[in-house]
Amino acid sequence: MVRRTKEEAQETRNSILDAAERVFFEKGVSRTSLADIAQAAGVTRGAIYWHFAHKSDLFTEMFDRVLLPMDELIAATLDPNEPDPLGRVMEICTVCLRDTATDPRRRRVFDILFLKCELVEEMGPVMLRYQTNMREGLAKIEGGLRNAMSKGQMPADLDSKLAAAMMHAFVTGSLRDMLFLPDATDFGAHAAQMVEGMIDALRLSPALRKGHAQRAFGAQRPV
Repeated sequence: MVRRTKEEAQETRNSILDAAERVFFEKGVSRTSLADIAQAAGVTRGAIYWHFAHKSDLFTEMFDRVLLPMDELIAATLDPNEPDPLGRVMEICTVCLRDTATDPRRRRVFDILFLKCELVEEMGPVMLRYQTNMREGLAKIEGGLRNAMSKGQMPADLDSKLAAAMMHAFVTGSLRDMLFLPDATDFGAHAAQMVEGMIDALRLSPALRKGHAQRAFGAQRPV
């Protein structure tokens, strides 16, 4: 009986998250109330509050559902025993772009995050969570690149912090482009090729070597 009750509770929770995803997408986050979500899910407001304290909590878990499948890949990039950390980094970026282009749920959730989430006061916790996710994401990308550097897959003098920032900007910028200009690039077909090109840029650019800024500044100083 307890097992069935837990399963039913999880089913209700998933129904609420599914409904929130639909209503957020249709109306935008700030225009959506918990009553709207309860109606769409076919549950009472009390059921919403049983599972989620605030709309921001519901939003955060909705977003986490599309990110959790990436956790295993991310862990592999940081594992010192992983023989191909660069391949895992590239796989993460490719999966993120390709699956967002081809999976309706992932596309809707990123559409909500980038285009339909007005960061008003009630969504303050979401902004903080988003900033935390960005910092953690940058740190994990840099960790994966440093792991690749240790195995000779990337130059030993690569500026890993700057390279991580560029890779993060490439992925998030591509996601935005995909949503604003869906017909401009077929990310489903070309994600792997684009990621490979980005890695080549990081690997080969002299501008991404440690000390480049100091050397360039010194070369420009008048004699």
